[in-house]
Amino acid sequence: MLAARLENLVPAHIKKFEAYTPSKPDDVLMKLYRCDRLFRLNNNENPLGPPPSAREIIQGFPPPHASVYPSGDAYHLRYRLAENFGLNPDQILVGNGANEVIGFVIKAFCSEGDNIITADKTFAVYEWVAEFSGFEARLTPLIDFAFDDQAMLSRIDNRTKIIFLCNPNNPTGTYWNDAKLRRFLDTVDGGQIVVVDEAYCEFVEKEDYPDGVALLAEYPNLVVFRTFSKMYALAGLRIGYLAAATDVVEIIRRTCVVYSVNGVAQAAALAALGDDDHIRRSREMVREGKAFLTRELSNLGLKTVSGEGNFMMVQTPVSDTLMYRKLMGRGVMIRSMTGFRYPGWIRVTISHMNALEAFVESLHVTLREFQ
Repeated sequence: MLAARLENLVPAHIKKFEAYTPSKPDDVLMKLYRCDRLFRLNNNENPLGPPPSAREIIQGFPPPHASVYPSGDAYHLRYRLAENFGLNPDQILVGNGANEVIGFVIKAFCSEGDNIITADKTFAVYEWVAEFSGFEARLTPLIDFAFDDQAMLSRIDNRTKIIFLCNPNNPTGTYWNDAKLRRFLDTVDGGQIVVVDEAYCEFVEKEDYPDGVALLAEYPNLVVFRTFSKMYALAGLRIGYLAAATDVVEIIRRTCVVYSVNGVAQAAALAALGDDDHIRRSREMVREGKAFLTRELSNLGLKTVSGEGNFMMVQTPVSDTLMYRKLMGRGVMIRSMTGFRYPGWIRVTISHMNALEAFVESLHVTLREFQ
């Protein structure tokens, strides 16, 4: 009886949506795959860890502060970010990771019958949040691993509210240069909210890569996402933010839940800002790691896609899910790409050299098993 009644309560769009199943904790995985160490190369984490200034905050956080609610709007962090970017603090909204601010934007602008547009092989949370909120997600295919701007424009109709661009794109590493992004924004001409997700922007060193925040003054319909999870290695504390025109942020703020960003995260993020040495060391690690993997994987006869960001894609001669299991048995955890609609590919996080060497060695042994 309860099951039948529960079924009647569930909206149709929730019934057809499958819940995301996260990976098990490392200690459980190590027991399951019988390995005594595990190199995490699956989530694009920064193995250098947080900058020293942020580490001090985390290690020294006073336990009595745990009983006190944090700033409900990340006041000090917003003011520091605004100072760094030359913005008004009211142009910035901080959330519990970028996933939360994605939800804020969709809830703020979409109503029944509306749609969002993004790519079919990109960060899937744009699509997921739209669909489990009851809105259509219109997906356009990539061309040569990059967003097809013309295809996206062709899908716009009078119910399109938001267009999501990932720049650089996860998982392909391709990026919109300044000219392409400006042309796209000019064509949209304020008709829709354009979200540019710059989660990996601090890893990009290309001169023609656009600074989305700097474009806010020219494009009032632009919203820029950034995070402290990737370059600043605060993924475990869950903190990200968006920047936009004051009027746009004022609308989005109506949908947010206050106190969702904990006090440790706010303080650590504030301390991490401006650590140029941490950014330099992280970029060097990624540069060296990509060169190593490109060379070694080429020697193994494998195709790779290596753009911007701290990751690269590798095409495997067997099922990516099978490759995941085989590598896990040797203590190396990668991301299988079937979930990204890239079957037969894996994504590898650029990490310390010992982890990358373990990956290459494990891959080499695994490939020999299939010969």
